[in-house]
Amino acid sequence: MNRPRLLPFVFGLASLLLLSPLGAAPQTSPGARKIKDIVIYEDPVFYSSFPSVVRRSDGELVVAFRRAPNRLTFGEEKNSHVDPNSYLMQVRSRDGGATWTKDPTLIYAHPWGGSQDPCLLQLRDGTLLCASYGWAFVKTDIVPKFKQPVFEVVPGVIFLGGYLVRSTDGGHAWSAPVYPPHVAAEANLDHYGRPIPAYNRGALYEGKSGRIFWVVAANTAGAKRRTSNHLLLSDDKGATWRYSAPVADDPQVTFNEASVYETPRGDLVAFLRTAGLDDHACIARSTDGGKTFQPWQDMGWQGHPLQATRLPDHRVLLVYGYRHKPYGVRARILNAECTDFATAPEIVLRDDGGTTDVGYPWAVVLEGRRVLVTYYINLANGTRHIAGTILETD
Repeated sequence: MNRPRLLPFVFGLASLLLLSPLGAAPQTSPGARKIKDIVIYEDPVFYSSFPSVVRRSDGELVVAFRRAPNRLTFGEEKNSHVDPNSYLMQVRSRDGGATWTKDPTLIYAHPWGGSQDPCLLQLRDGTLLCASYGWAFVKTDIVPKFKQPVFEVVPGVIFLGGYLVRSTDGGHAWSAPVYPPHVAAEANLDHYGRPIPAYNRGALYEGKSGRIFWVVAANTAGAKRRTSNHLLLSDDKGATWRYSAPVADDPQVTFNEASVYETPRGDLVAFLRTAGLDDHACIARSTDGGKTFQPWQDMGWQGHPLQATRLPDHRVLLVYGYRHKPYGVRARILNAECTDFATAPEIVLRDDGGTTDVGYPWAVVLEGRRVLVTYYINLANGTRHIAGTILETD
């Protein structure tokens, strides 16, 4: 049941649903020791998924996630990764993840349909950015009347492209959407016949100069659904964006959900989800600040999507979902320049997922050598919920 990611994009609408607790005993792995698993947010009447997390300067943790009704409670056969009532929500912890606010608060509800995958970035001045993208739900007989091409992920569900919202008060109030520019390689239009704005699921990154990097996707084949990756830049804290360069494109391989990271040396490294490559993760590197990228490389192992977090000693914790038996969440600790991706040992964080509908991890450094890795999971095909694993790194 591979996630129907918007992106063609591998987004082969996978769907599905329902209830849970937690599990998996602490274990020792190369580079990190698992302390415990935690439940961050769980409610059996909601399908909760695709989290991201930041740690505020006062230590408060903020986890954003996508929440939609659990359609099984309406008597429907299954849940889907697209839903007209999927909203961007958030919960908080002030005690290092031990307890969380019970009732989530709203980040954004899209006026034309559902939103997906809130991707948080905290800037050095405390500003929060949250990137997402949306879907419009229309009658199926209307779709052929739209100016073509439009991306209809399932009958009657039209892709709207991406947007960002911003907060200057720690996520208590959010701005109106900021719409990034259209990427020329993108073939699809929205329901108004306009080129759709750039979009993607994955971590943005604020570089040493204050410039923000965002690797987005573009559907270069329209209805055939083959995406490539491209770099956008912002020099004004995410208020405006401009195109920089293609990151990865291939006539046979699809690249979509991507996270970007700047190494201490100044290289930009993009970690890419693929389709058409047996679920192998890929990497693309720029040594000139994102003006150009070297040819993409197969990292040699399976997992998606990926997110990179700098540890206090400048090593990089790379986390990713694992949708092969045993389903769960995995990680690797890379060197500071992310050059040992092919040999860094794999760390199993969770292997008790009930189905392939798990993953999308996102990590944040806590006090000392501890790290919180957030993700969504189900146990025995139960409630999709937001959970986490606390690690202690060596």
